[in-house]
Amino acid sequence: MADSTTYTVALVGNPNAGKSTLFNALSGLRQRTGNYPGVTVEMKKGTVSVGNATLELIDLPGTYSLAARSLDELVAVDLLLGHQPGEKRPDVIVAIADACNLDRHLYLATQLCDLGTPVVLALSMMDVAESQQIRIQVQELGRRLNVPVVPIQAHHGKGLQELKQAIVDAATRGTPPTGPTMPAAFQDAVHALAQQFNGKYEPFLLQRLLLDVGGSTEARLIQQEPTLQQRLPEIRQSLQAAGCPVPAIEPMTRYSWIRKLLAEVVQRSEVEKVTWNDRLDRVLTHRIWGTLIFLSLMFVMFFSIFEWAGPLMDFISDGKDWLAARVEANMEPGVFRSLLIGGVIDGVGGVVVFLPQILILFAFIAVLEDCGYMSRAAFVMDKLMSRCGLNGKSFIPLLSSLACAVPGVMATRVIENRRDRLATILVAPLMSCSARLPVYLLVTGTLFTDPKWLAPVVMFAMYLLGLIIAPIVALVFKRTILKGATPVFVMEMPPLRWPLLRNVIRRMVEAGWAFLKRAGTFILASMIIVWALLYFPNGDYETRLQEQAESIELLTEQRDALPEGESPERLQLESQIEDQESARNRLYAEWKEQTYLGRVGHALEPVFLPLGWDWKVGMAALASFPAREVIVGTMGILYQQGDVDPGVLEEEDNQVASRFRNAILSDWKAHPVLGPYPTLTGLSLMVFFALCCQCVSTLAVIRRETQSWTWPVVTFVYMTTLAYVAALLVFQIGKLFV
Repeated sequence: MADSTTYTVALVGNPNAGKSTLFNALSGLRQRTGNYPGVTVEMKKGTVSVGNATLELIDLPGTYSLAARSLDELVAVDLLLGHQPGEKRPDVIVAIADACNLDRHLYLATQLCDLGTPVVLALSMMDVAESQQIRIQVQELGRRLNVPVVPIQAHHGKGLQELKQAIVDAATRGTPPTGPTMPAAFQDAVHALAQQFNGKYEPFLLQRLLLDVGGSTEARLIQQEPTLQQRLPEIRQSLQAAGCPVPAIEPMTRYSWIRKLLAEVVQRSEVEKVTWNDRLDRVLTHRIWGTLIFLSLMFVMFFSIFEWAGPLMDFISDGKDWLAARVEANMEPGVFRSLLIGGVIDGVGGVVVFLPQILILFAFIAVLEDCGYMSRAAFVMDKLMSRCGLNGKSFIPLLSSLACAVPGVMATRVIENRRDRLATILVAPLMSCSARLPVYLLVTGTLFTDPKWLAPVVMFAMYLLGLIIAPIVALVFKRTILKGATPVFVMEMPPLRWPLLRNVIRRMVEAGWAFLKRAGTFILASMIIVWALLYFPNGDYETRLQEQAESIELLTEQRDALPEGESPERLQLESQIEDQESARNRLYAEWKEQTYLGRVGHALEPVFLPLGWDWKVGMAALASFPAREVIVGTMGILYQQGDVDPGVLEEEDNQVASRFRNAILSDWKAHPVLGPYPTLTGLSLMVFFALCCQCVSTLAVIRRETQSWTWPVVTFVYMTTLAYVAALLVFQIGKLFV
C-alpha cells in the first residue's frame, strides 16, 4: 500500500443510530465543517490515520432510507452515487446500525449493499444490547451479508481500532455485499430501462426511479429524459399486474429477508427485562411530570447563567478596563484614541464580556443533547405542537434555536412536509437565542437585583415568552397561508446515557469561537459605524471634555492632599468637583445630541416614546438590527462617559451591571415623560428584543433554505410588527398600574 493512500469513507445511518458519536470518536478534533456546493446542507468531514493510510471521513445526514425525500437525503444519495459536485464517490461505506433495533436499521443497510460499493457494518450501542440480553452472532451476520461486521461502543471508544482496520481492508480488497433480491419482474423492468438508455444510468438509480414514486430521483431523471413522463406509469402498471406493486414491493421484500436473517443470527431473552432506561422514560415522557421536568431544567439553566458566570465576567471586564486605561494613558486625545476606546474596546468589549454566559448556555444544551434528553423533550412537547399544526419534529429545531436561530432554521431540513417546515422556519427566530442573552442580562442586572432570585425569574419569563408565542404564531400561519394537515409524529429515541465531557467541551469551544469571531468581525464593524455616528460632528467638544477632565483630576489631587475629615477647604473642593463633573456630564450629553446619530434619534423619538424609550434606547435598538448583541456596545458608547459613578463599581457584585446601572437609571429617571417608569422601560425593551428579528444572519439563512426572498421579508415584517405592538402594550398597560 502506497504511503500517500487516502480513502474516502461515508458514514451512513438512521437518525439516533450513533453516527455522529462515532464520527466524533474517530476524528477527534480533526474536523471541519462547511456546506455542500449549491445547497445549505452542512458538510462535516474528519480525518483519521490507520498505518500508512488516511481515512477521509464524511458524516452524512441521518436518513431512514435512500428514497430521497428531503434535501438532506438527496445530498446523501448524490454523494453515495458520486453525483455531488466537488465530491468523489466513497471508497467505503460504513453503515451504522443500532444493535438493539436491527430489524429497522438493516433496511437502510441492505439498500447500501445495492450500491456495489464496499460496505462495513458497525453495530452501535452493543452495551445496551447486552443489557437487554440481545445476543448477535456477529460473524454469521457478516457472512450472510458478505460484509465485515464490527461491534462498537463509540461512547466509550470500544471497537474503534477494529473498525478502522476493517475499513482499510474493505477499501483494498472488499467484495460486493449481498442483500435481498427483488422479484424477477422488477429486475427485468430495471434491465429494460438500462438497455433503453444504453447503460447511461446505473442499475441502483433505475431501481430508485421505479420505486420512489414522486420522489426527487424521478423528478431529476424525467427532466433529463422527458420520455419517462409517459413511460413510468406504464412500467409501474405492468409491475402491479405482475404482482410487484410499487413502491410497496421494496419494504415487503427487504423486511421479509431481514426477518429471516435475524431469526438465524439474533437471540433475545424470552423474558422482557425492564431497564432503568425504561423507568426513566416513563417519567421523562409523562404528560405532567415530563413537562415539569423540562421547565425545571430550563429554569436551572438560566439560574446557573447568573450564579456561575459572575467571576469570569468580572475578570473580562477588569481586563477591558485595564486595556482602555492603558490606551488613554499612552495616547494623545483625538479621533484615533476615541475610536480605540469608544468603538473597539468599550463597544466590542461590552459584548465579549458576556462570553461566560454563552459558554454556560451551550454547555447545558450540549449535555441535554449528549445524554439523549432532547428527544424526550420533543416527545413531551408533541401534543402541544400538534395543537398549533406542527409536530414533535418541529420542537428540535425550535429548541436548537435557543442557542442560535441559524442552526435551528437549518435543522428544519428533517421535516418532510413543506408547509410544516416553512411554519417552523418562520417561528424559529422567536426562540430567545444566545444573542438576546446580553440584552436580558443588562436589563435584569440593572432593574431586577433585589431580591437575588428576581433576575433569573424575569429572564426565564423572557424565554418562556418565545416558547408561548411561537406555537400561537405557527397556528395562525397553518390556518392561513400554510394550510395543511398535521402529519403523524414518529421518532426513534436514543438510549439515555451519561454525556461525554469531551463532547460538551467541543460544543462549548465551537460556540465560544463562533461568538468571538462574530464579535471580532461583524460586531466590530457595526460598533465602528455606531462610534462614528456618535462622534461626528465633533467640533471642539472632545478638547473641552479633556480640559474639564484635567481640571477635575487636579481638584481631586488637591482634595486628597488634605487630611481626612470635613474641613471647610475639603468640603469646598468636593463641591467644586461635583460641579465640574455635572458640567462635564452636561457637555458630554450636549455633544452626543449634536452628533449624526443623536439628531436622527431625536427626530425618531416620537416613534419610540410610546414604547417607553428615549432617543438613546431607540438609537441603540436601531443600530442593533443587523445583530442583537450590538445594542449592548451601543448603549455602552451612549452611556459610559460621564454618567457612571465610579464608586458604584466597587460596591456591586457584578461589575458589568454596575457599570451601566447608574448611567441608565439616572438617564431614564431624568426624562420628562419616562422618568417615573424605568422598570416598564426595561421590560418593554426586553419584550421587543424577545420578539423582533434583529439578525441579518438568520434572514440570510431563511433566504437560502427557502430559495426565496418572500419568507425572510415575511419574517422580518411580522416579527418587527409583533415586537413593536407587544412592547407598546407592556409600557402603556403597565403605566395604568404604576
